[in-house]
Parts: sequence; C-alpha cells; structure tokens
Amino acid sequence: MNVEEEVGKLQEEIKRLGQIQEDGSCKVTFGVLFHDDRCANIFEALVGTLRAAKKRKILTYDGELLLQGVHDNVVITMKPSATAPASTDEVDKS
Repeated sequence: MNVEEEVGKLQEEIKRLGQIQEDGSCKVTFGVLFHDDRCANIFEALVGTLRAAKKRKILTYDGELLLQGVHDNVVITMKPSATAPASTDEVDKS
C-alpha cells in the first residue's frame, strides 16, 4: 500500500472511530486509533501515516511525534474538507 492509499484508509478509520463536529471536522484521540484492533491490522506505521496526513494538511494535532501511552489523549482533528465525499470535478476530461 502506498502513502496515498494509507492516508485514505486513515481518513476512513478516523470517520469510523471519531466524532463528527458541527463544523464538519472529525475528532478522535491518538489512543483510540492506536488501540483499535482494526487500525493495528491496517497500519504498520500508524505514526508515520499520521505525519504524512498532517504534512498534506488533511488533519491536525499538537506536536510532531505521537507516542503510545504518553500521547493517548492527544486529539487528532480531520479537517472538514477531508470528511466530505470525494468530488467528481477531478475527472480527467482528455
């Protein structure tokens, strides 16, 4: 699985485990993601996938590196644009 696929899977898992906010964003704690059996089976390097999604401005969280235990209560927020269904405007018209 490449990075883009992993980030897409991460978005699905955050939607599944998180809480949708009034502004359309979705929030989940690192601990919930880290300790979820399904996430553990999907992501070999959850922290790396989170960093890739943060770099792409799909989600935000405090800090650079999240560690199990120490950062279990850190809130990860997926931006509203990332929670919306994919747009069909990006279809190749060639």
